[in-house]
This record gives sequence, structure tokens and C-alpha cells, in this order.
Amino acid sequence: MWQASLMGLKPCFSRKAAGRHSRSGKIAAFCLAASLLALATPQHASAAETIRIAAQKTGTLDWELQVIKDHGLAKKAGLDLEVTELASTDAGKIAIMGGSADIILSDWLWVSRERSLGADLTFYPYSNTLGAVMVPDQSPIKNLADLKGKKIGVAGGPLDKSWLLLQALAQKSQIDLASQATILYGAPPLLFQKALQGESDATLNFWNFCANLEGHGFRRLIGMDQVEKALGASAPVAMVGYVFHDKFAAKHADALRRFFEVTREATQILATSPAEWQKLESRIGVKNKATLEIYRKRYVEGIPHRPIDADEADAAKLYTVLAKLGGAKLVGTGAKLAPGTYYKADGEN
Repeated sequence: MWQASLMGLKPCFSRKAAGRHSRSGKIAAFCLAASLLALATPQHASAAETIRIAAQKTGTLDWELQVIKDHGLAKKAGLDLEVTELASTDAGKIAIMGGSADIILSDWLWVSRERSLGADLTFYPYSNTLGAVMVPDQSPIKNLADLKGKKIGVAGGPLDKSWLLLQALAQKSQIDLASQATILYGAPPLLFQKALQGESDATLNFWNFCANLEGHGFRRLIGMDQVEKALGASAPVAMVGYVFHDKFAAKHADALRRFFEVTREATQILATSPAEWQKLESRIGVKNKATLEIYRKRYVEGIPHRPIDADEADAAKLYTVLAKLGGAKLVGTGAKLAPGTYYKADGEN
């Protein structure tokens, strides 16, 4: 969009010099040329469009925002990203519902629940990366059946989506993990420490803590991507995505498009540049290069590549499973994934 209005232009010459025709004429010509040059500049170059982002301080989006800042990607796209760092994902939900943020990261299950209650939230895939059930490398546990009678650490509580999906898969083999194992619910960092200290036999944790456990000699008993496929998904599903309001998307469609382009560029930089991970080493908090490489590998595995429609179709299948196990406490009144849960830009499917 090109600016084409002369309103607001200030006189570029001094009235005291008006009698000096030659000099004033040159000044006027110069100022006119400068004004026309300014008018021929794309609008976003002079007035970047602001997007307010609420991001968890220890999350992967925080890493990407640092890359965007370091490479000046937002500025190049005519965007001004105002970032508020949060302590938890729940704080992000409060921010988006309270109007203090335009974009947060959350999951499509919560978005669908809110839409069924009348909210206009919508979801755009961010990452397929999920956690896993982790056990010590020398553990005798080889499959889900071996978890019976064991202590299992579960991050996120009894309604955690990964925990519910794992239970659903176990039930297909007549295994009731909730009753046949001792479940230790807790915060991800706490369960990470308990796993290292041998206070649990297995741990279902968030992906970054699982990556850290791999670096400490643990192995993946089963990844949640495998669980999703076993429950009917055709490929890993992006459980986490950008969440924003429909009305924001309608009013700022082009800015949103540019924002997604910027984040994809940051993702590719992280996917292809080991040097960027070296910069993030202290931010992530790992203490050796091998663990940092595991983080990079798991991160890259989770970059979404497939069409939105395909992801949405698999999300609908998993929603049915989650609704059955979690009930109204998890999904509210919605029997199915709410229409409009997934955001699709013009021409995108």
C-alpha cells in the first residue's frame, strides 16, 4: 500500500528568506523532492504494525522470538512485536481472554472448548513436538504392560491430554494405568528431578524435559506421536498452536500473514543453524553439547509441514478420544471439535 496524501506536510522554507528567490527556490525544490520520496515508501516501513504476544518465558516460542530479534526479522516485515513474558500457560489464557495479548500459544482442545461456550478464539498449528514416556536406559520396562504396578510420574495433572491419550491406548490392550499403577502428578521440573533421583519408574513429561532426560541416559518407551497414530491419526498432530481471536484475524489479516512468515523464517534458521543453538544454550539451561543436539533434533521433528485440513481431521479424531476420557471437565459441552477451531487464511487448506 502506498501513501498518496500530502496532508500533514510542513513548509520547508523560512519566511525570512522569501526575498531571496534563487535560494528559496532551490530549498523548495529540494523539500518537494524529499516529500515525494517519502510518499513513495511502503506504509509499513514508516509505521510498523504492532502485535502483542504473551509467551511463556521458558518455552520454545521464547527461543524463536529471540532469533527474530537477533536477525531483525520483524522489522523487515514491518512488524513491531511487543512481547510479555509469562510464568505459565494459564497466564497466557488469562491474557488473551482479558484483551492484554493478541497472540498466545495454547492447544486446540482449549480453543474448541471456548468456542463451544461462545468465544471467537481460533488456532493455527505451531508444533507437532510432544513428550514421551521416559524410562532409565537399563530399566526392564519394555512396553505399556510393564508399567503395571510401577510408579509413573505424570506432568500436567489427571486431565493432561498426553496422559489421557496414553490411557486410551493402554485400554485397547485391557490395561488400566490409572488403577494398575501408582500415578505421581506434579510440575514438569519436579518430575524431571524425581526421575533423575530414581523416585519414579517411568515419567510422562513435556518434550523439552524428555529431551533433557535423554541427555541423562534415559530412553523413550513410547513417544506421544506414536500414541496419536495408534489412536487413528495419520501423522503427528500439532497439539500446540498460535491462538488469537477471529476479530483480530479479520482486522489484521495481512499482519498475521507476515507474522507467520517471520516465525517460519525463524524456525528454518533454528532448523539449519547449529550456531543459533549455541546462542540459546544458556537460555535453555542444558550443560552439554550432546543434550543440546537432542533438543535441536526433537525441535526440528516437530516443525509442521502438512496441510491445515489434514491436521484438523486428525485433531477431530483425537478430540473424540479425549472427550470420552476427560468428559465435560476437559471439553465442556462440545461433543465434537467446534467448527472454526482451526484458522485458515484465504486460499489455505
